[in-house]
Amino acid sequence: MIPLLHDFDGETVLVFGGGRVGARKARRFAREADVVVVSPRFADADFGGARKVRATPDAGGVETWFDRTEPALAVAATDDPAVNEAVAAVADERGVLVNRTDVHGERDPGSVVVPATVRDEPVVVAVATGGTSPALSRYLRQSIEDDVAGAGEMAALTGELRDRLQSEDVPVEQRRDAMRAVVRSDDVWKALDSGGDNSRQTAVDVLDDVLGDRS
Repeated sequence: MIPLLHDFDGETVLVFGGGRVGARKARRFAREADVVVVSPRFADADFGGARKVRATPDAGGVETWFDRTEPALAVAATDDPAVNEAVAAVADERGVLVNRTDVHGERDPGSVVVPATVRDEPVVVAVATGGTSPALSRYLRQSIEDDVAGAGEMAALTGELRDRLQSEDVPVEQRRDAMRAVVRSDDVWKALDSGGDNSRQTAVDVLDDVLGDRS
């Protein structure tokens, strides 16, 4: 499997199953997508503001819900293998991404694994085991959370400086060397961590050391 990031802004995610697994999937996608959860019962859990529809679709009725919602992704999280199989089959017929929570390891084409993630926007780090060991994914995610802290501010800062260097027609190789120097600079990381206003100037000083003073 090849990892990709997918923007679900403005899209619909259709979740079959209102148990705790379905709730966890709903929470994950509700940060961007319009999430619809179809289930005869719902666990006492946080569904992230998803729209819960109380219904009992059998395998033959799954297609109707695809017609109603036109999802970009369908999640099969029921305790009925026949329903989950039907969700996967309809998704395959319609070219819709599908995540089956009852399948581990090898996946069919078009099937996706939802990884454990660490976020410090706009930075996202994902950890996956191909669906074989969610517990390991969670453990690894927790182990890198501290390493990612502050990366969002670094991304914003270096993005701004990269745009500046592009506007000044700095050659690609020199831009690359300069950005590498900034992200590897302990002084810049410390300035960002302190929350002060000097992080940008600290980064500019690093650029000048690499490129020479261009002022």
